[in-house]
Amino acid sequence: MAVKQKILIVDDDANIAELISLYLLKECYDTKIVEDGESALHEFKTYQPNLILLDLMLPGIDGYQVCREIRTQSNVPIIMLSAKGEVFDKVLGLELGADDYIIKPFDSKELVARVKAVLRRYQAVKPEKEEPDIKCVEYPDLVINLTNYSVMYYGQIIDMPPKELELLYFLASSPNQVFTREQLLDNIWGYEYLGDTRTVDVHVKRLREKIKDHEHWGITTVWGIGYKFERR
Repeated sequence: MAVKQKILIVDDDANIAELISLYLLKECYDTKIVEDGESALHEFKTYQPNLILLDLMLPGIDGYQVCREIRTQSNVPIIMLSAKGEVFDKVLGLELGADDYIIKPFDSKELVARVKAVLRRYQAVKPEKEEPDIKCVEYPDLVINLTNYSVMYYGQIIDMPPKELELLYFLASSPNQVFTREQLLDNIWGYEYLGDTRTVDVHVKRLREKIKDHEHWGITTVWGIGYKFERR
């Protein structure tokens, strides 16, 4: 019997939290509800969820702080929930390490679709016993291994969320090929993703903070179009 995936719901509005839980239980997920940031950090360690739905406006420790703390320990998928729909709030959430950002009020079908889409990207595929298909690209001072989700930069392992790694691997696998933001959204986040192209810009910005341009390669912006991994 398949083990149910666990979703931690962090929201101080009991009615919304219960409603979300009902939607997810109908989809055969296991859920746990907490109402504040401190409890969220505690349950993150004890419950060990496969995904966290995190409200931003929480008593005590707010959702931004919770996300920041969790990201120092884990790459578990985080979807932020907020009534704040400003671009600044979305960008801040994504820069702190959230995988998606949903504005309240939201449609139940959209919420479930986003949960499924994010989880699908994080499910580890077990290699076949015969010959594992190793997906790895190498450049001077950079090794990106999609098989074990690791990046080695100047001999040091760089910690990065799966989405960032997948984006870097996708670009580096086709050096000097230009991809539009829409193409990157489709290939990395999947056609079910309901976000916007700003998501790509935020993830590229975070990659550039961790992986600086090298004399032989770099992530280049193609103005008005998108991005490419340039081999020099």
